Amino acid sequence: MGVPSQSSAAGVLALLSDPEPVLKQYALKALNQLVPQFWAEISEHIALIESLYESEQLPQEAHDSAALLASKVYYYLGDYEEALSFALGAGSAFENDTRSPGTEEYVETVVSKAIDRYIQSRLKEQAEGKIDSRLQGIIEGIFRRCIADGEYKQAIGIALESRRLDIVKSIYEQTRDTTLLTYAMEAVLDTAFPLAFRDQVLKFLFPLFPAPSDDAKTTHVYALTRILVTLNSPEMTINFLTSLVPRQKLLAYQFAFDLVEGGGQDFREAIRKDLPEGTEETKPIYDQLRKILLGQESIKLYLEFLKRNNKVDMLILKNTKDVLEPRSSIYHTALSLQNAFMHAGTTSDIFLRENLEWLVLANNWSKFSAAAAIGVIHKGHFQESMNILGPYLPAQPQDSSTGANAYMEGGALYAMGLVNAGCGSGQEVENYLRNMLRNSASEVVQHGSALGLGVAGMGGKSAEAYDDLKQTLFTDSAVAGEAAGYAMGLIMLGTADATSAEEMLTYARETQHEKIIRGLAIGLALIFYGRQEEADDMVKLLMAEKDPILRYGGVYTLALAYAGTANNWAVRQLLHVAVSDTSDDVRRAAVTSLAFLLFKNPAQVPRIVQLLSESYNPHVRCGATLALGIACAGTGLQDAVDILEPMTRDSVDFVRQGALIALGMILVEQSEASSPSLASTRALYAKIVSDKHDDPMARFGAALGQGLIDAGGRNVTISLQSRAGSRNTSAIVGMVLFCQFWYWYPLAHCACLAFEPTGIIGLDENLKAPKFEFISNAKPSLFAYPAATKPPKKETVAKVATAVLSTTAKVKAREKRKAVEAGETVPEEKKDGDVEMKGAEASSSRHGDVSPISGSLSNLAESTGKGRKSEPSSEKLSNFSRVTPAQLAYITFPADGRYQPVRVVSTRPPSTKASKSPSSAALAPERSGGGGGILIMADTRPDEEPDYIEFETQAVVPPAGPGAAPNPPPSTPGRHIALDESAPEADPPESFEYPFGNDT
Repeated sequence: MGVPSQSSAAGVLALLSDPEPVLKQYALKALNQLVPQFWAEISEHIALIESLYESEQLPQEAHDSAALLASKVYYYLGDYEEALSFALGAGSAFENDTRSPGTEEYVETVVSKAIDRYIQSRLKEQAEGKIDSRLQGIIEGIFRRCIADGEYKQAIGIALESRRLDIVKSIYEQTRDTTLLTYAMEAVLDTAFPLAFRDQVLKFLFPLFPAPSDDAKTTHVYALTRILVTLNSPEMTINFLTSLVPRQKLLAYQFAFDLVEGGGQDFREAIRKDLPEGTEETKPIYDQLRKILLGQESIKLYLEFLKRNNKVDMLILKNTKDVLEPRSSIYHTALSLQNAFMHAGTTSDIFLRENLEWLVLANNWSKFSAAAAIGVIHKGHFQESMNILGPYLPAQPQDSSTGANAYMEGGALYAMGLVNAGCGSGQEVENYLRNMLRNSASEVVQHGSALGLGVAGMGGKSAEAYDDLKQTLFTDSAVAGEAAGYAMGLIMLGTADATSAEEMLTYARETQHEKIIRGLAIGLALIFYGRQEEADDMVKLLMAEKDPILRYGGVYTLALAYAGTANNWAVRQLLHVAVSDTSDDVRRAAVTSLAFLLFKNPAQVPRIVQLLSESYNPHVRCGATLALGIACAGTGLQDAVDILEPMTRDSVDFVRQGALIALGMILVEQSEASSPSLASTRALYAKIVSDKHDDPMARFGAALGQGLIDAGGRNVTISLQSRAGSRNTSAIVGMVLFCQFWYWYPLAHCACLAFEPTGIIGLDENLKAPKFEFISNAKPSLFAYPAATKPPKKETVAKVATAVLSTTAKVKAREKRKAVEAGETVPEEKKDGDVEMKGAEASSSRHGDVSPISGSLSNLAESTGKGRKSEPSSEKLSNFSRVTPAQLAYITFPADGRYQPVRVVSTRPPSTKASKSPSSAALAPERSGGGGGILIMADTRPDEEPDYIEFETQAVVPPAGPGAAPNPPPSTPGRHIALDESAPEADPPESFEYPFGNDT
């Protein structure tokens, strides 16, 4: 006979009023088990339970049981604060209850509330007083349990939130696991911690990491680099570098190259100035470090890499040129941008040289864009920038043109900045551009000078350059003032300088020119780059403005201040603006700006943007396309592609434009094996570009998409974070400026600042590139270059049988008879309509009864089945080879090889998926770029003579002066392209004999 279930707690509750303490204690214990079932009934006696908790007549155990009972009742009533307060009073009873079955939800809720209250108390404690010892006890118990269960990351998360760095240290001392320190570093960098605490944690973590070794087994090298770049502390960096000299000089060189990639110009310059001179033994090492930290060595190496591996498909460019009307400014600009992106950094201007007749059709601002494109093509060729751009630059500032030539000269000055991007601050080029800005009379030339100065001196904080730009701004010229606004923000990038911000905001409120307001609005956003909560006041100010352009600037200020942090508050703000602002421009910008917050978690972005991509407002949809493109750039993320593909058929032209550009960004450096959408996207571009009835904006977007998908000779990806995982400042800034192409096409050139060369460039201790090989443990097709476009085949036109009149046949027959009678030979006539059947007979005999079509397919299958070799599971690559970010996980260096890297090639563990079944699932987007780039190699056989790679990038002979002959010297054929209609014509080609009969 079963025990009947209890239907009421009345009997046990009656015992609470019993005068015998033992019975009360028993009742309290029993009720603790009955609460989940009878909490409503027990809640009517809550006052009595509380009085028992406060009673001094009961033993401690009964006190704790009463407190636990009251806590559970309040939990079921939904009053979690009271539940926590009584749980704190329950002492050991609560801790024992955590292991009881059926109490999991209650315990979890109370513990989470305890953690929240503890975090709040810890934050207040720093300003006010002490924390409740009972709360402290519960939290200490949570830490102990996490550590005992091996849940170290949970404990570290709570410790960081509650500012308990001692817990982080004790966990590391127990485990000696550097991945936990890396986890703590990423947690504090990629979430919404205040700047001051972030820096405190990083300074605390840095000495905990063990000293790195140069045997390529130290996995935390990237974490150390990221901490140094984020802290931006020259003193700390110098101490670290000097600790590696001289015993680990190769590792010191490696850190220097990694710092160049992530650190700003001013940071690197401060390190260079304060590095010690060194002794006789160490002086050459410090000199090499200074040389590397200047940044120019990295740029030279990547320039050589892009030039050697250039795989631009010229037929794509030719086809686009043939179908876009060159006299239309938008189409001319589209082709200029496409060519610039495809050849970015390769120094190959062959397309321009072969299409001079197209080039001279540019006029006004399309001529400006065409000249600026030369800067994108030669980006990084800073040593020869004056020689390359010399023919297009004004000889003296006062000589600058004010007519048609001003556009060419202004574009060339902008190109000068692009060539020197990232290494122009404090250099001669900065003084040259400042001189042009101050002394030119043309606003177009000033526009180009200002943009060039901003890009070249980005983050340099040059007060002189800022003052020159300010004077240009105060002339109140709409064209020059807009560029000055952008450039002021670029020069003061990330300084949060209150004086500059106040000056720019005041002028933006006073001026009547929308172009100037827009330039200043984006300039303000750039000033607060990466400043997080320090920018909150400015964001609040800008968001409250009546002028939608300033609110537009406020959106970008918020996005750049919290770039890469995925801050929940900032994401909520942007989503709110995206659905509530009265201006379409502001709403579009708010959606696009989500990309700058979330680019470190690309897989999350499609889910967040999904609903916005289906909005009734086309501007919101357009913003969603660019958000997907920027955040998921280079990942080939199929979820993002699936959202964008239907948007390429949108009814609104600029939404289609955005979708086509975004697809190019996402699919850059993808292969057909890794991304099933690649071939269809390329075909879509070709179809839209060639359709003369399609919208001009959609065709413009398709042309840009073609340029982005094959950017940098198919050897670059688009990445907003560095290989170490820190923010890639120039890439983020470049993408913000690229987004302004909506208003001003020349700013689209700034997308090249986000192009990241993807290769392995190995250097020895002399910073020379030796010849060596390494292995990619994946099928070659998975990371292969796309196949070249094939020219269309000439179709042979089949002859149609000629209609012959009956009278004509009779006449011919009569003439034939007469000729026979006269004894003349009559030539056989082959009728036009006759068809020889030899081919058909041969095919029928070959195929038998099978139809020729099906037979040919079966034969093809048989022949390919027999003749095709199975694809190898790995391939050998040489130094200066392209290695895509997804491919890095499969790269290994032969153990018996002469050269071995001093740091790990990739932070990701190798997977066997790629070698077994090439699928995009094996190439899931990662949080950090990690790996590749410039690697310092240790020579295991230093006694042998090294075999070095000869560089192809040679010096350019300067062009002839103004008084010299108009033709360029023979040593530099085709280096300079005339953009001016009035330029002298080229000499005719030398006489030659055409090979008649041999042409095909």
